[in-house]
Amino acid sequence: MADATLAPKVELHLHLEGAIPLATLWDLVTKYGGDPGVPDERALVDRLVYTDFSHFIDTWSWMTGFVRSHEDFEHIAAAVAADLARQNIIYAEASFSPTDFERHGVTAQEIAAAIRRGLDQVAETQVVLNCDLVRDTGPDRASRTLEAVIDAAADTDIRGITIGGSEQKYPPELFTEVYRRAAAAGLRRTAHAGEAAGPESVAGALDALGIERIGHGIRIVEDPDLLARVVAEQIPLEVCPTSNIRTGVVSDWDHHPVGTLLAAGANVTINSDDPTFFHTSIAADLNEVQTRYGADPRLLTEAAITASWMTAEERSVKLAAVDEWYSR
Repeated sequence: MADATLAPKVELHLHLEGAIPLATLWDLVTKYGGDPGVPDERALVDRLVYTDFSHFIDTWSWMTGFVRSHEDFEHIAAAVAADLARQNIIYAEASFSPTDFERHGVTAQEIAAAIRRGLDQVAETQVVLNCDLVRDTGPDRASRTLEAVIDAAADTDIRGITIGGSEQKYPPELFTEVYRRAAAAGLRRTAHAGEAAGPESVAGALDALGIERIGHGIRIVEDPDLLARVVAEQIPLEVCPTSNIRTGVVSDWDHHPVGTLLAAGANVTINSDDPTFFHTSIAADLNEVQTRYGADPRLLTEAAITASWMTAEERSVKLAAVDEWYSR
């Protein structure tokens, strides 16, 4: 079996803030006065363990208190890009969530510009951006964030949007008009669906939002008709197995639906989601999926390239890099 650890890889579902290397996150915690419950970096590791999805969201909110300035965003972006390059992740679509940080007095445009400055410090990987409009803020706030995204997109290589957060509380139908405007502006569209909420969330995202990919989507397996539709239309799924286990959406690998999705012929891509928060990597998830289900990491990587927001030229270059590595 091929080991994905050294192979060129592609991430389609990666939250920039959830991928901050642990040492960098610890630097930020100490920069802003620390937390009595997190006295050292070892305790920080333990802080990133969750009882359920709501606990994860609460921990995410805790983290956002330690990323406050333009300099912080530039710093974390450079650190994330360097870590991606170290893992031979040749392309990533990194989501960022500006509304989680605007209370610190920085606008979405300023955050995007700072992130781009940081990412551009690392030439060994390509990182484009998706903006997470954060469904918990509601459609009106998401609409305002979208306007900022449209304003900043060309200068910062924002290629698409998503909505993450408390899916079970904020269904996709609330964001129909926001997604319509995003499409009109030429932005690509995905959405978290079928993770903390059931298959109706996926159906709603497809029908109301017109999404091109599904973030997570694992609960599609609960609806045979929806599964058949997703397979027939080959709608790409951004599956994040370890993430689902860490947040308690799935109990363990033995009960994860990714095997069912693969067996059904779904268009599966494998991703790490928030690798620092979930103590994982895309290589670890690819290797686990290969061991358990016989899925070929090369084919999964090629599927991710095809499903990406890459240009035709970028896609050709990345496919050639994957072919060269696996043909050695």
